[in-house]
Amino acid sequence: MGRSSKTEQPVETNNAQTQSPNTLYPATNANQSSSRAVSDSESMARDIKEGRLSGFVGSGTVLTGETSFQAMLRVDGHLTGRVTSESGTLIVGSTGRVDANILVAAAVINGIVNGDIVATEKLELGRTAQVLGNVQAPRLIIEDGALIEGSCSMIKAREAVEQRKIEANNRSQTSELAAFEATEAENRSEYFVPSDDEAAAS
Repeated sequence: MGRSSKTEQPVETNNAQTQSPNTLYPATNANQSSSRAVSDSESMARDIKEGRLSGFVGSGTVLTGETSFQAMLRVDGHLTGRVTSESGTLIVGSTGRVDANILVAAAVINGIVNGDIVATEKLELGRTAQVLGNVQAPRLIIEDGALIEGSCSMIKAREAVEQRKIEANNRSQTSELAAFEATEAENRSEYFVPSDDEAAAS
């Protein structure tokens, strides 16, 4: 209590048990699963800090319903219902399970998915992935060991992506043309000098 002039000495114990460095610092264990867990945790922390991770369903968590997100959603638990994102990436970890139809821009699957997957940009199936449903994506990456029970369509997906690009390009050209025409109209009105009759009428 309070201050004393006496300095505290460290307490020494004569326990015969000594802790190994691995029990003091479990993250330094050479075990691959823990080093992968650390790298996954570090990766997730970086994604959260940089604003790329929209949501996380942790191991042991069960969510039911319609899920919609913007940037990135990681599932290590159980998600049931429907999953959608126009521009986001769905990541299903090795302990994750998704019982839903999925419509996203990109998906990286390492767990179990029961349902159809439509990825408008890319679908990646890791070696521990198990997909029971149809997949549709313009780019498909399958690691050795991944399982798919269903049909796969890449041509229709690629055509759909190309059609969306054409439509987006047309929309941007239309908006650029409208902006150009508005600027031209402004410029014409700046240089327009009304005649004496037009000035008197206004």
